[in-house]
Amino acid sequence: MSLHFERTEFGQRIKSLRELMAENELDGMLLFRQESMFYLSGYDTFGYVFFQCLYLGLDGKLILLTRAPDLRQAENTSILEDIRIWVDGPEINPARQLKDILRECACEGLQLGVEYDSYGLTAKNGKLLDSALAGFCKLKDASNLVNRLRVIKSPEELVYVRKAAELADDALDEAHKLVKADCDEGELLAVMQGAVFRGGGDYPGNEFIIGSGKNALLCRYYSGRRKLDPEDQLTLEWAGVYRHYHAAMMRTIPVGRVTDQHSKMHAVCLEAMAACESALSPGNPMGEVFDAYARTCDNFGMRKHRLNATGYSMGTTFSPNWMDWPMFYHGNQVLAEKNMVFFLHMILMDSDTGNAMCFGQSYVVNDAGCECLSRHPLDLVVR
Repeated sequence: MSLHFERTEFGQRIKSLRELMAENELDGMLLFRQESMFYLSGYDTFGYVFFQCLYLGLDGKLILLTRAPDLRQAENTSILEDIRIWVDGPEINPARQLKDILRECACEGLQLGVEYDSYGLTAKNGKLLDSALAGFCKLKDASNLVNRLRVIKSPEELVYVRKAAELADDALDEAHKLVKADCDEGELLAVMQGAVFRGGGDYPGNEFIIGSGKNALLCRYYSGRRKLDPEDQLTLEWAGVYRHYHAAMMRTIPVGRVTDQHSKMHAVCLEAMAACESALSPGNPMGEVFDAYARTCDNFGMRKHRLNATGYSMGTTFSPNWMDWPMFYHGNQVLAEKNMVFFLHMILMDSDTGNAMCFGQSYVVNDAGCECLSRHPLDLVVR
């Protein structure tokens, strides 16, 4: 069995969730987030692209409903013992089989929490769920219940987070060796992801982001590769990943020369990062961290070049993205707490001049404030 944590840790996580369920007057949970399933049981799969549900009763009963390809996946990667299989077919509605399981668990008339905000529960499957359980039990959106537990990392989880950060640094080392005029973006991606794999890491929750020239102003992955010009700019955003725990990083690397705007934007990003680091401490609302970034950029006349968020939590996330709850944006009242892990990115995109300047790294909140998990400085590196 491939468990990444002791059974006692899974037991404590389940106990904590049951306590939250009781506080929220829930008799059970219907879990559709793959992150929740991994967190509570170790179950590791991408089978959540189909209908799949983990039931947790207030009494601690755990039942997984999934497809046949994930039977052994669950047996080999998790603490789950009661695994039910729904059979593929043109008229099959797995939500009805879930209803049978809930009837077996005496859930009729009870109130169940549902992770509606989940990539594992499509709109179509959500409608099947609601229709199947209408009049049978009460359903309540409880999408963030497990998130509230996952966001604070245990000492054992932080070991994996720090390893992920080390792999992210290794990937940047490999990039720095290769970035120069005529460098192929595909080769860059290969050596960066290769560094993570060689270190025992995993695929990330979303693609590494790479863009050069005018596309250095993009902060999403897109299909297509090019070679760097003698004078160019390159923006990279990637993550080290270990046991599905992510530590993201970001850099813009000028090639051949640095424009005056590059230098100005880099100086603003440095000051903004310092302001955000000061704001990221236990008891402070996450919105204040964003406000520190925005205020710095705005004071230097770069309001139109910044974004409306400046990072988010890091943890165990599955495709399609590595962004976790919660996010840094104005007005977010979620309080930072010790052992939360965050990615802070300072992004400036100047479409008028065609210049980009971005950098980011991951942090863990500690007693005094926050600790950067990267060994790399934020210097402006030119290749």
